[in-house]
Amino acid sequence: MSSAAFALPDRALVLDRYRPLRPLGRGGSGSVWLARDERTGLEVALKIVPREGKRAARAAREMEAASRLRHERCVRAYDFAGDSGHVYIAYEYVRGSTLREILRAGDVDDATAVEIAAQVLDGLAHAHRRGIVHRDVKPSNVLVEDTADVSVRVLDFGLAQFDEADTLTAVGDVPGTLAYISPERLDGEEASERSDVWAVGVMLWEALAGSHPFWGVPLPQVASTISSGAPPLSARRGDLPRRLLAVVDAALAVDPARRPPAARLAADLREAFVAPAPRARSTRPAAPARRAPARAGPKAVRIPASLARRTVHAGAVAVATAVGGSLLPFWPAPLLAALAAVAGLVALRAPRLGLALALAAPVFPLGNVAQAAAVVYGVLALGWLAVTWRDPRAGLAFCAGPLLAPLGLLALLPLAVQPARGWWRRGLHAGAGIFTAAAVAGLAGKELPLTEAAVGDLGVARSERPADVLHALGAVLAESSAITTTALALGIVAALLPWATSRGLPGIAGLGVLQLVLVLAWAPAVPWVGLVFGTWLLCGMLAARPFVGTIRRDGAGIVRQGDG
Repeated sequence: MSSAAFALPDRALVLDRYRPLRPLGRGGSGSVWLARDERTGLEVALKIVPREGKRAARAAREMEAASRLRHERCVRAYDFAGDSGHVYIAYEYVRGSTLREILRAGDVDDATAVEIAAQVLDGLAHAHRRGIVHRDVKPSNVLVEDTADVSVRVLDFGLAQFDEADTLTAVGDVPGTLAYISPERLDGEEASERSDVWAVGVMLWEALAGSHPFWGVPLPQVASTISSGAPPLSARRGDLPRRLLAVVDAALAVDPARRPPAARLAADLREAFVAPAPRARSTRPAAPARRAPARAGPKAVRIPASLARRTVHAGAVAVATAVGGSLLPFWPAPLLAALAAVAGLVALRAPRLGLALALAAPVFPLGNVAQAAAVVYGVLALGWLAVTWRDPRAGLAFCAGPLLAPLGLLALLPLAVQPARGWWRRGLHAGAGIFTAAAVAGLAGKELPLTEAAVGDLGVARSERPADVLHALGAVLAESSAITTTALALGIVAALLPWATSRGLPGIAGLGVLQLVLVLAWAPAVPWVGLVFGTWLLCGMLAARPFVGTIRRDGAGIVRQGDG
């Protein structure tokens, strides 16, 4: 791009009105600056587009589309003007981040992702009613405001199509971003409102699954992959409500006629992610509602979902850092406490960095005992960080293993690791939880409660090379094969748990039987009393979940209703 796209005219004010303060970002058409309107005193986002090629015409089209839109989910345009070198659009300034930035940071949970998509659809539905098709819906064109509640703006209508004309596109061109272009447009058909719906479906699939549905294939094959349709979201997120999975699949129907309109899709998304109300026991008509007198009692507590998720992750990082650093003597207690606090604070803003700090805490204590052990652990920690890179806030779910082991409740581990995304991650977390519980018990000189296997000191202190450490660990696992087989069994159960619970009580009962059969068949020496009790408790908790309180999810968070 020409440097002129990012340069400002050589004068104090732009158009004798806007004073640039600092750059906000730049893209393919120009740059955006935070500016102050000296006439009104308001801060605006000033888009600066050089008069090169079709950029000026695209800016004029963007302003024309924006001027027709009066909706809270569409960024508002205040002014449009130009000079000999540039075109300028003054937009409302909204403090926030693009959805692309949020997805890269892993800072969006399921409820927030659904509400973001629904709000984008609200804005697009408004545009569609005015005959405007966006044609470039993608995460970088969705701005998420920095507020406790979810609030988004749809940006950049520079490729918008309206008035049944498109003078900016040459014959054979397909404007937009390939990863979010619908199959019919790749086949040469005109863009339509259902094309925008497809793009929102791709964004939502990406946000819920943690990866793009069409990544992983060579670039020349992307178009043909898109034409074949997206894989079912259930293959990656079988734990999501079936109604929500069906709505996402409908948005990504290859046939545009089968995709719902934007307004209906927004309503379907919100309804699909709200827990259904329990059925009434009586079929008699309800009496007219009467206003109850004011009385003291439990009130609805609003918990912003993203804040709650960040806080839980930060707390887990702080605790894991403190515990991991204290398993072996090295860190002075005050320094370890400070390190745990810093790791927790870092995790609030950078979940991946916080996870990395928690995983790194045991490196120096292990190195003080045996450098080879520290090397092996470091490699394993790096591998785990790579596995959980797209799901960092659940990266420490495996730590439930050492917590449940002293209580004899390792049979609950498959339920404890369910916050992890994807069946294979949940399986890995459950398996890693067993091995971590064994390692913690061994370093403490205790036995693993579920298997009652004496793992000893793991032999790391006598190891001088990484190969020696691996040989010592292999010997421990060979002597206590129940550890490996139990890890495999609970990993399978953790992977299958969402699928089983979606089948109701028969599925839950079958999952319990499967856990008992796998563990007892592969590790017959496991004390069956503790296993049966833990499995019975697991099934009871799964069966009771729909009846424990009333939880309603919405886009801004989770509202927990009181019993009153």
